[in-house]
Amino acid sequence: MSITAALTGVIVMLVRLIKKIPRRVTVFLWIIPFLRMTVPFGLNSKYGLMALLSKLTTKTIVVYQPTDDIAFSMTNSVMAADTYFPITYKVNILENIFSVASIIWIIVSLAILLMLIVTYFTTIYEIKGSTQLKDNIFLSEKIVSPAVYGIIKPKIILPASYKGRDIELIVLHEKTHIRSSDNLWRIIAFVIVAVHWFNPLSWLFLKAFLADLELSCDERVLAKIGSDRAKDYASSLLESRQGATVFASAFGGAKIRTRIENILSFKKLTWLSLAVLIALIGAIFYALLTNAG
Repeated sequence: MSITAALTGVIVMLVRLIKKIPRRVTVFLWIIPFLRMTVPFGLNSKYGLMALLSKLTTKTIVVYQPTDDIAFSMTNSVMAADTYFPITYKVNILENIFSVASIIWIIVSLAILLMLIVTYFTTIYEIKGSTQLKDNIFLSEKIVSPAVYGIIKPKIILPASYKGRDIELIVLHEKTHIRSSDNLWRIIAFVIVAVHWFNPLSWLFLKAFLADLELSCDERVLAKIGSDRAKDYASSLLESRQGATVFASAFGGAKIRTRIENILSFKKLTWLSLAVLIALIGAIFYALLTNAG
């Protein structure tokens, strides 16, 4: 699963290099490697990436076939087993290696998850003592950058120094994060990568995904306020300080230079370009999420 996710994730990274594709579109492509990391089976197809790779390597194991034309299967990239339910390894040394490796894997995964829990309580401490400005907007002496904290009842926390400042665009950015449930997606992504910690590409994908969340949020704000206010929005971003945690979507939470360039080059999508992009994204999902069959 991790090998397959790595392959699909690299393709997503390459698609991200196409500057004409907005980040509010490419951010959805991260669903593909994250699904590959979490769901062990998929629908078969003759035309997907796995069908192409099956001619060179990997083995397809059918787990459910309701009809002759429809089948769900698992992709085995290692091919170290003779049978799969239960697993019987080809040689004893492989069984020993996987047994030891699985113990190391679960210890490190639990350690990372424990670290995430500690970070959560640290985040809760950061917003304690904050004072309400209005609605779900609060001021705090303990943070340096505006951010959304929480998932079920999210709060927009601003540094205390922001009192009296024009916060219209900052608040709009954070409310956009809330509407998209970005904090929830952040946590899900961190938990998935905690399971796949041994794969260095998973950490690279996580970093790119978090950056795309911010860039996507910027684009959705600009789609609402209009490109004529792009410079005002960029100025608000420049005035904010960098700072973010696992459980908070921060206004200054990605590389400022990249975000400024993306903001100033923003263009609204036409209906035609939107239709083309939806068709492209659909084709990519089909090609990367289906198994050989």
